[in-house]
Parts: sequence; C-alpha cells; structure tokens
Amino acid sequence: MRRLLILGGGYGGLRILQKLLSGDLPQDIQITLVDRHPYHCLKTEYYALAAGTTSDQHIRVKFPSDPRLEITYGEVTEIDLENKKVALKDEASIPYEYLIIGLGCEDKYHGVPGASEHTLSIQSIDQSRKAYGVLNNLGAGSIVSIVGGGLSGIELASELHESRPDLKIKLFDRGPTILSAFPKRLSSYVEKWFIEHDIELINESNITKVEPNILYNHDKPVHSDAIVWTAGIQPNEIVRNLEVEKDTQSRIVLTPHHHLPDDNTVFVVGDCASLPHAPSAQLAEEQGEQIVTVLQKMWKNEELTDLPRIKLKGTLGSLGKKEGFGLMANRPITGRVPRLLKSGILWMYKNHNG
Repeated sequence: MRRLLILGGGYGGLRILQKLLSGDLPQDIQITLVDRHPYHCLKTEYYALAAGTTSDQHIRVKFPSDPRLEITYGEVTEIDLENKKVALKDEASIPYEYLIIGLGCEDKYHGVPGASEHTLSIQSIDQSRKAYGVLNNLGAGSIVSIVGGGLSGIELASELHESRPDLKIKLFDRGPTILSAFPKRLSSYVEKWFIEHDIELINESNITKVEPNILYNHDKPVHSDAIVWTAGIQPNEIVRNLEVEKDTQSRIVLTPHHHLPDDNTVFVVGDCASLPHAPSAQLAEEQGEQIVTVLQKMWKNEELTDLPRIKLKGTLGSLGKKEGFGLMANRPITGRVPRLLKSGILWMYKNHNG
C-alpha cells in the first residue's frame, strides 16, 4: 500500500478527503490524516465562539468515516522531506509516499514587544476557548481592545457587542479607514454601524508595545481589561522551519500544480501555500479540489494539463446576527442580505460535511 499523508484537517484537507473518498481512489492508496482534534473546526466561526454567541459544538464537524482512511490524533513536530517521514509529539514517525501539508496559520505579531505574551488569540479552537473564558468573565464596563481591523477583528468586535453590550470595545486599525482595501461603500457602512453601536474605532493606529492590561498606541498607554490580537497571520512554525523556497510572507512557493518545484509528491494547501489570493477557507477548498485532480492524474500516469485559474466567489462578513457586508462578483452588498447569505453558506457546509 502507498500512503497519502495529510497534515491538518482544515478546509483544504477536509475537501481533499471528501473528493478522494467519493471519487476514483486507487485500491493501493491508503489515506492517513493527522490532526490535533477528532473533528474538523469551522475556523471562520471562531470569533463567535470567543464572543460567546456560538457554542463549541456548533463549530465542529465530524471527519469522514471510511475503511480507506486512518486518522491519527497528534501534533506534528517535524517534516523530514529527505527521508519522507513526519514526526509527531510523543509518537513514532509516519512514513509517506505522498504528502499534503495543510497545517494552517498562527498569529503574526510584527515584532511588537509583549504582544504574544499579553494578548488573546482566535487563531485556533483552543485559543478561542480561552478567549471566551476571559471575555465573558469580565465585569460590567470593562474595556476590551481588539488589535487589527480586518475581517476577524470586525466580526469579533460586533459579535462581542451583541453578546456583552455592557463592555467598552475599542478596535485599533492601521488604515486611514476601516476596510480601506474594499470599496468605500463597505467601509462607510461598517464605520457607521460601529458608531451606532458605541464601538470605538481608532484608525491609523500603531501598536508599539503590549504590557499586562496596557496597550501602547503610538507609545501612548491605553488601559485594557482584555486585549485580543487579530492583526495578521503567518504559516505554522513547522512550515516556516522547512528549508524550501518561500515568498515574502513565509508561504511555500509551489508549481502551478500545487506541489514543491523539486518534489511532485509533496503538496501544500491553504494558509501555508503561496497563492495569488489572500488566505481564506474558500481558497483552501478550491485549491484542495485542484490537488485531487492532479493526484488522480498522477496515479493514472496521465499527462498533467494546465489547471484553471482559481476564481473566488466573494467575501462575506457579519455585524452581529442581523447585519453584514461583503463583495459578491465584485459588487458591494450590505445589510440583512449578506448576513443571511453567510448563515446559509455555513448551514449548507455543516450539513453537507456532516
């Protein structure tokens, strides 16, 4: 038997599993999935878990059950590309013939002193659980500072306001306006929503240091009873330590067929891959489908043809449970519709995968 080893059961890894197990999988291929948890986690909903508006169970999806799939629960400590094996913490190494690296990302602190030690995170389910415990045990009138005005920061701020309207929420954003890379209509809508809901937006911020319960913006101290960091991501440390070609964001450079330039048995999916789009769940799934196409052709000894360009359908963000914003086919949408669309997509995803 030849082993296909998948590291990480995130959006890309899960999509690859689904497509292979429901498609034409050669009889001599055994799939092994390595993940720290016995379920797939809906990372796009971590902000709601941290805010306390969604239950832990609500953001978990079972992995497929199939005799051709072996699931190993553990933490990857090293990838040995030369000897084709992966080391796990407190476990024996796992050899492979084909490898898919989908280990995801972690927070990027941009060298800000104290940021990693004194802020909360929503990059993993464990970190989101911890953030929930801290945020929902704060006393009335406590100040919560959220660093980073991207999608995660906006959704966390709005959901936390819905969960705890008694809290004083501050959102620090580096840009001159919120969502400065999006159409003006969207940034104006989100800014207006924040004003109406008493969420303080601090534009053109520059976080220079973090101490316990103190955030320094342009070196000026801001008291905070809790600080959440949502100001950027980077590939998993295991990936950053690999001696392969990477881009300026430390993501692995790949061929158009999503494998290493000098090793067509090693693929990278999701946040660790250097792609022409910003990392997202949608991108990881689309890339995962293309990786399955490549693997099936390789196993059949068929010629690899050019893959179509990945086209993303759009971006959706929520402002609590009733309003939202987004871009669909490059058209900005605001209000109730984008929130309903996001809820519908989440419902379909959970029911399809479940």
